[in-house]
Formats: sequence, structure tokens, C-alpha cells
Amino acid sequence: MQQETVIIVSGLLRSGTSMMMKILESGGMELVTDGLRTADDDNPKGYFEFERVKKLKEDKSWLEEAKGKVVKVISALLGELPDKYRYKVIFMRRKMEEILASQKKMLIRRGESTDKVPDEVMAKEFEKHLQKIEAWLENQPNMDVLYVTYHEIIANPTENLRKVNEFLGNILDETKMINAIDRNLYRNKA
Repeated sequence: MQQETVIIVSGLLRSGTSMMMKILESGGMELVTDGLRTADDDNPKGYFEFERVKKLKEDKSWLEEAKGKVVKVISALLGELPDKYRYKVIFMRRKMEEILASQKKMLIRRGESTDKVPDEVMAKEFEKHLQKIEAWLENQPNMDVLYVTYHEIIANPTENLRKVNEFLGNILDETKMINAIDRNLYRNKA
């Protein structure tokens, strides 16, 4: 079953998806990444992205090779995944104020404007998106979903990563998963 399933790590931008990818890699999972986006001050451990995911609407051919592996897909693109595959989705949740603070810091580091959209408006849009995508996920017969909260992994990694391992069939090394967590990177606390 595991070899026929594509494992997806998803969530909003800055919700902890890169951390989860690092955890799964450390636990023994093979990742689908291309290394094009390298580590930086915003993600010192790396982004673990696969550029072709951004073109998922036009190109789904790579998914066949992703069976039994983990790939990061932002929540806005989940609806583009073809239903001919079986998926296990680890969906990262994070406090909205932490997501917004993290995004703002990232924009500042890149020299981009942070005042295009007020936080309250952005938060409402993100919340609306999350409600829509979570309702959609509930109705996908080919997708099993595990919701994981960023700050709960930091606060109680043993219990939370055990749930992740169980969700994936108890095939991972939980000690290595726990050791992959860098609490110093939890810099945008609510």
C-alpha cells in the first residue's frame, strides 16, 4: 500500500511544511525535491521543494515516480492532484499570527513591501482558504489526511511524531525524526 501512495506535505506558506519535510527525511522517507531553492535565513535547513509542483495544473507526469515518496504541495495546489493516485496528506497548521509574522519577516529580508495587504485582510483570506480546502479534503475518497500543528510538534514532539509515524504505517525512525527538530527556528511565536 505504502509503495502505491504519494505522501504529500501541505499547508499554507510558512506553516511548517519545510520542517515536516526535514523530519520525514530524517525518519527515513525519500523526498521528491530538486534542490533548486536552497537554504537561506528564512529556512536555514532548506525548503525541500520540487519546482514542477508549481506547474501541477499542466504537468502531472512526475507523480508516477513520486509513489512511495514525499513531496511538498502548497494547499492552493492540492485540488490539481489527479484522483488516479492514492495520497496520504500531512497538513500543517500554524497560528495565523505566526504565519503572518513569518511571512512579513521573509518579505522584509527580501526587500519587498509588507504593507500591500493589511494583516486582518490577509488573515481572513487565509482562514477562508483553509476552510474551503479542509472541506474539500474531507470529500476526497483517495486522500487520507493527518492535521499536524506546528507549535504542538515543538512542544511535544514524541507524541505528535508518533501520530505521524502511525499515519505512515510505522515505518519511520521516531528518534531521528525528533532529533531533526530545531527549536531555535521557532522564531515567530504568537
